[in-house]
Amino acid sequence: MKKKVAVAMSGGVDSSLVATLLKEEGYEVIGITMRLSDEGRGFCLSPEAEAAALVSVKDAQRVAEQLGIQHYVADFRDMFKTKVIDYFLDEYAQGRTPNPCVACNPQIKFGALLTKAQELGADFFATGHYARIKQDENGRYGLYTGVDKHKDQSYALYRIKQDVLKHIILPLGEFTKVKTRELAEKYGLVVAKKAESQEVCFVPDDDYKAMLKRFRPQCLKPGDIVHVDGTVLGHHEGVPLYTIGQRKGLGIAYTEPLYVVKLDTVKNQVVVGPNESVFAESLIAEKMNWLAFDELKEPIKVNARIRYGAREGMGVVAPLDNGRVKVTFDNPQRAVTPGQSVVFYNGDQVVGGGIIVE
Repeated sequence: MKKKVAVAMSGGVDSSLVATLLKEEGYEVIGITMRLSDEGRGFCLSPEAEAAALVSVKDAQRVAEQLGIQHYVADFRDMFKTKVIDYFLDEYAQGRTPNPCVACNPQIKFGALLTKAQELGADFFATGHYARIKQDENGRYGLYTGVDKHKDQSYALYRIKQDVLKHIILPLGEFTKVKTRELAEKYGLVVAKKAESQEVCFVPDDDYKAMLKRFRPQCLKPGDIVHVDGTVLGHHEGVPLYTIGQRKGLGIAYTEPLYVVKLDTVKNQVVVGPNESVFAESLIAEKMNWLAFDELKEPIKVNARIRYGAREGMGVVAPLDNGRVKVTFDNPQRAVTPGQSVVFYNGDQVVGGGIIVE
């Protein structure tokens, strides 16, 4: 009897190829597309924006028809607003920089959507992520980087739990993006030449500041831009409109380039300083999820990545009270940002990770 696999189909090249490859391998394949937002990238409730939001659903349906597989649409709009969009806006409002994919993956894609897939009788759940899952000799499942280091998405998947990994198939982990495009063209997929989106899926024009002004205006209070020595250099229109490490757009004049060092929501201050003050020798993280083992009991040497796309920095992660950890780097890291995730690697294996708090 054929094993049944549900593919999270976004209407893009990656997930469309996944469905194609798994069908070729002999699986019974079904496709599921998530409906996450009425506004889509327009976020303006116009007929044009709603039409644009439905393009991904229509493209996924076209691919499903081409492959001769069943296709379903899962409406997660309410959950997505609460778990991802509200979280995204609230984190910025509190002076932190969120990562919506890190929030979405365990709760929506590998949470609610996986449950939906299982309700439809699927044995496995597949996505177009560029990462790999392997099982060791003890039966434990591990998460590994994708072969294509430029496309590797393991960072955004680190919060997936051990008991979920065993249900997941990631066919593109062994591929480069170039290979994916080549195969999509070879199979004649109707979306083979579809452009790839780079911005956050629900942020129009990648402008989170406009979203804050519209949906969280109460968090934008004018205040002072202050040098690390305490000197007031200028004024801001709201702490959440700035990010750690930012240089441009500060609207201040000084004898040397200055960068955002700290966002102080208590004092309503944006603190700036010279480049060297943006580097940190250590950080504290919480809400840990460990994949290589169940619990961190003693300090270990790791490579740590402090944001998506950042280079890994060697350091030591040590357990603290209340499930927190301290990471001490061999070399200071630039723009360590509260709200972002720090993810730990041992070679190409994801050891675990957590949310940076300070």
